[in-house]
Amino acid sequence: MRSFSDSYRAAGVNIEAGYEGVKLMKRHVQRTMIPGVVSDIGGFGGLFAPDFAGMREPILVSGTDGVGTKLRIAMLLDKHDTIGIDCVAMCVNDIICCGARPLFFLDYIAIGKNEAEKVATIVSGVAEGCVQAGCALIGGETAEHPGMMPADDYDLAGFSVGLVDKARMVDPANMKAGDVILALPSSGIHSNGFSLVRKVFNVEHANLNMYSEELGATLGEALLTPTLIYVKPVLAAMDAAQVHGISHITGGGFFENIPRSIPDGLCAKVEKAAIQTPPIFRMLQTTGGISEHDMFNTYNMGVGMVAIVSKDTADAAMAALKAQGCDAYVLGEVVTGEEKVALC
Repeated sequence: MRSFSDSYRAAGVNIEAGYEGVKLMKRHVQRTMIPGVVSDIGGFGGLFAPDFAGMREPILVSGTDGVGTKLRIAMLLDKHDTIGIDCVAMCVNDIICCGARPLFFLDYIAIGKNEAEKVATIVSGVAEGCVQAGCALIGGETAEHPGMMPADDYDLAGFSVGLVDKARMVDPANMKAGDVILALPSSGIHSNGFSLVRKVFNVEHANLNMYSEELGATLGEALLTPTLIYVKPVLAAMDAAQVHGISHITGGGFFENIPRSIPDGLCAKVEKAAIQTPPIFRMLQTTGGISEHDMFNTYNMGVGMVAIVSKDTADAAMAALKAQGCDAYVLGEVVTGEEKVALC
């Protein structure tokens, strides 16, 4: 018997649209299949058989996050095929900070009205993010919320689980003065601080499709640029060098995120002149009259991730990162001090 409910549809929930969405997203999910995947989409749980071969103390590492109000830019532009990359990035970029390789990802979409093609487009971005991270999309959930949010509105979140051998975990206890701080460039604002972005640029009334010579793109394109995923470059650097600390620069910017990987008694001395800052940040600061401190305390300023490596292996780390397409550069060095981060 075909599954349908006229009463539920009258209340605003179309379960048949949900089934159609699952059908449409299957081809995107298939792109993410890696060894270890046991389940297929559509079951009650995502199954994964991790390979512990060669590991003495396997550790599972998990991370969860959403995209935040950057979603509003996607809605205003009616462009939904990249926002899923941001969702994956915000999770896998966190768990790679301890050296864990992401194994799988699950997403959750809450939407005012379930439009099958729209949901499948959102999931296509999630799948692309998983491909970039080398992990599998093994499940998810789409929940239709009529009366809770407008029909065109949605929220997107997810979580990832990764694996690392305890002996290979990034341990800041190994950090010492003289270690080199490497900057892994961002693609732009990534997925943080968009409440301030939306206020400064008045996005509800701005022409997001107007081309900007300064940005080399429209404002909408610059704001919607997906978060970079650093999994493969970081894993390559870990294979090539002694990595003593990694910080994902998200909300809280430099002042909150870099100290999370710095032991007491040491300080990350960052050379501001070395930072390669994309034009969108200058435009944001100028338009909003935002102080330099607040910019560095809210945004990545062009540095999506910081890796701290031993001085002796810094060149090897740099070469490994560049071989993965990450144009890393030296941002500063670790020195002794009580202040865990100093911008000089």
